[in-house]
Amino acid sequence: MDLPALTFDYNLVPLSIVDNGHTIMISYAPGSMLKVGDKVYELTQFHFHHPSEENISGTEFDMVAHLVHKDAEGHLAVVAVLFTKGPANPLVEILWQNIPAEKQKAITLDSVSVNVKDLLPAEFGYYTFSGSLTTPPCTEGVTWYVLKTSSNLSPQQLAKFAKIYPANNRPIQPIYEREIPESR
Repeated sequence: MDLPALTFDYNLVPLSIVDNGHTIMISYAPGSMLKVGDKVYELTQFHFHHPSEENISGTEFDMVAHLVHKDAEGHLAVVAVLFTKGPANPLVEILWQNIPAEKQKAITLDSVSVNVKDLLPAEFGYYTFSGSLTTPPCTEGVTWYVLKTSSNLSPQQLAKFAKIYPANNRPIQPIYEREIPESR
């Protein structure tokens, strides 16, 4: 379908990272935006699941990053960046080097700056659907944008995450009657 383009306006921010007992999560300082048509969402955080919680035509992916955004009215939009094994991802390398030793203890490193745009693939074609968050309480009313092109991470980067979280993904859910439009 002719769907609006995803426009990412992400800033460099100090690294704020936590192992929250479910995943590795990076909180994002205010000011980074996702625009979809006339809708504007602010990036609040991103986190990872292994293996991915999405598939494309039955193809599974090694990992996914969920970029969680919120608009001014509190509506959520999540961009799913799928990962396959390949060359090392420089941003993932920085994140994994700074995982806090203690769970549930967030740290902010002003000396380490990150930009989540470094996780994005070169192309922003996507699938979209209405769904829920994937962790309890699985809040409904989330607009999902699953990027069609995957990014890479190295087998070593995947193994490091899998050692901490061998399987922190929600199983693939049935489509039921949902339409899943695909951008051109």
